[in-house]
Amino acid sequence: MSTPLKLDAGAVVPAGREIAPLPLTLYVHFPWCVRKCPYCDFNSHALRGEVPEDPYVEALIRDLDFELADPAFRRAPLAAIFFGGGTPSLFSGRAIGRLLEAIHARCAIAPDIEITLEANPGTADARNFRAYRAAGVNRLSLGAQSFDANQLARLGRIHGPQEILAAVDAARAAGFENLNLDLMYALPEQTPEQAAADLRAALDLAPEHLSYYQLTLEPNTAFAAHPPPLPDDDCAWAMQEQGQALLAAHGYAQYEVSAYARAGRQSRHNRNYWEFGDYLGIGAGAHAKRTRWPSPGIVRRARHKHPRTYVEHAGSAGAIQEERIVAVSERPFEYAMNALRLNEGFARADFATRTGLAPAVLEAPLARARRRGLIEDDGRRIRATALGRAHLNALLREFL
Repeated sequence: MSTPLKLDAGAVVPAGREIAPLPLTLYVHFPWCVRKCPYCDFNSHALRGEVPEDPYVEALIRDLDFELADPAFRRAPLAAIFFGGGTPSLFSGRAIGRLLEAIHARCAIAPDIEITLEANPGTADARNFRAYRAAGVNRLSLGAQSFDANQLARLGRIHGPQEILAAVDAARAAGFENLNLDLMYALPEQTPEQAAADLRAALDLAPEHLSYYQLTLEPNTAFAAHPPPLPDDDCAWAMQEQGQALLAAHGYAQYEVSAYARAGRQSRHNRNYWEFGDYLGIGAGAHAKRTRWPSPGIVRRARHKHPRTYVEHAGSAGAIQEERIVAVSERPFEYAMNALRLNEGFARADFATRTGLAPAVLEAPLARARRRGLIEDDGRRIRATALGRAHLNALLREFL
């Protein structure tokens, strides 16, 4: 059992000390799907009727104005924008273009900004893809999940294998040169051979990035209430190892627990999460993280999840369902929980600038983790060993 981490007053950044603004990204949440998948625990709602495009985009713009008016953080240029969901591809290219125009009018934008939009192959539309690209979206993330028609049906997906191929063709024809595919393994009754076949089908499409992750039973989902027969832990581990080897052989470097990319194609928005940067979050159920030293410190916000409640209150404090200041004693764990997901780990200097704490506060948990073979520490960078990545939860408990 790990010993509770104790911090003294000298561990905190002194008042008056200036730390440069952290990297900043923007997350925009679209809460509707055609139907809810049984494994999904994201804030998504089955669509009834038409997508309320104009009212929702107007609410998002009001929400952005409210977020930007907050004096509790200093802003850096946006390094990335991520349209997530739900299913953002239910919205037209016109709606996405209007929203991007509003963002550009209100925010400083990095010259090489990465703008990602998630799309369901079952709602892919070549005309919309062209409009997204013309509006400035330069990265598309397709939720393939599997290339097996039976598995897609069990997962509640609204598309089949052919729709994935058609969506990739439409994306390339629209000019997208940066494409991610989401793919799951350890699906109901899946064998390692079937998992490998799924991954090979994805690799045949040559995406620049692959999110390859294990299906898990999340609380408050249909699968949690009625669990399907899943492969056991040993089989799932074998699928993960064979997948890592296959991805490496095809030129995809693993840089995070479930993220693999060709050179120069790592997800900037997701990296900013894992590196403990700041991010604005607008939309129903969206989360935001803002930092200002020495006070108030690290502030986390969450919007109301229900779309109707969110739209009614967007642009005011009424849209905020929860806001909390991260306690000093919680910062090491929150930082480690994100940064140790990265294969390269983190630099001691980054720990100080992202948490406002002296790296010395890590010595006790690092010593315990080193004794267990879970951590590599060269004095400058700290990263999980192969054993530590395999037992990440056990490693993170040392930072509690």
